[in-house]
Amino acid sequence: MADDADRLIEFVSTVSGDAYLKVEENLGDGFVRLKISEAERRQAKHDIRSFEDVVVELLRNSRDAHAQRIFVATSRDGDTRTMTVIDDGIGVPPQLHAAIFEPRVTSKLETMVMDRWGVHGRGMALFSVKSNVSSVTVACSDLHRGMALRVVADVVTSLPERADQSTWPVVERDPEDGRIKVVRGPHNIVRRVVEFACEHPEIDLYLGSPTEILATLHWTARDLLDTSDLMFCDDRSRMLVWHRPALGADAAELVEIADELGLSISERTAHRVLAGDLAPLDPVVAQAVVEDEPATPAAPDIYRDRRSLRIHHADLDSFRRELEKAFDIISERYYLNLKGEPKVTVGSNEIRVRFSVEKDD
Repeated sequence: MADDADRLIEFVSTVSGDAYLKVEENLGDGFVRLKISEAERRQAKHDIRSFEDVVVELLRNSRDAHAQRIFVATSRDGDTRTMTVIDDGIGVPPQLHAAIFEPRVTSKLETMVMDRWGVHGRGMALFSVKSNVSSVTVACSDLHRGMALRVVADVVTSLPERADQSTWPVVERDPEDGRIKVVRGPHNIVRRVVEFACEHPEIDLYLGSPTEILATLHWTARDLLDTSDLMFCDDRSRMLVWHRPALGADAAELVEIADELGLSISERTAHRVLAGDLAPLDPVVAQAVVEDEPATPAAPDIYRDRRSLRIHHADLDSFRRELEKAFDIISERYYLNLKGEPKVTVGSNEIRVRFSVEKDD
């Protein structure tokens, strides 16, 4: 019976095109009532216009899961942007890992959230993300253990992102309540994350490469956990998702744990993490540069060059590698070790480089 129905639908679609399958009722004079599935599909395409929108939706998803810590690992390889969001929220049971990406599925039965980005709680956010990216999956999650969610998107032909992904936004402190807010900067991934962190100071929000996030997870969790928790854990699935990198006793095990969390790293990188070569990241609010506004507004300078400086992400990666090589010169002479990658911040008329170092004993 089901086969007959499927063949009938296929026949109608072949004869009249797929428009018939989108319509619930033809009202005449060019008006139709769309089927719910088609209306949902169109709404999903409208909700997500850029990869930065995906970032915001996943941050809101973690917030609504009552997360106090959110770790965002992102990288780009050619046209492909990969992002993993790890949080300590309530998590999702394994049997619902696929269902949460379906329309109208939500944990907010009685309430919805209205924030600066609109309404959240319709059960459409993750469906909208899924409808606009190459893939989105729950890498790891269970109830009351947090979640790791991985997204892969083509940011050139399918879902665009801002060209300038290297510049950090400028923030300032509100003189009345002392809170930090973003005042300007390109609307890139970093800005969206910093804006969200400013909006929710109760959440510790971290942003970095997969390697930097893994190092942050590993060392932050080890500082919080007792030695007995690490030594006598025979089943890491019972631990919070974000605690699990602390269990990596050797490079091979750390690579395995990272892969479970949706973080792709090499064994060489795992050795660097375990050796302490990569320092944990600070929350994004602590990394943002706070600009003090002048007491009296200055007269506008009509001759000022207001063009922003933009550097391609591949060139920035090459620049960081050269900086690491250059650092070796003073490293040997002054017995210093580089903690993590050099931090490169691109401003409108300057490029700042920051080295985090530690001294040899």
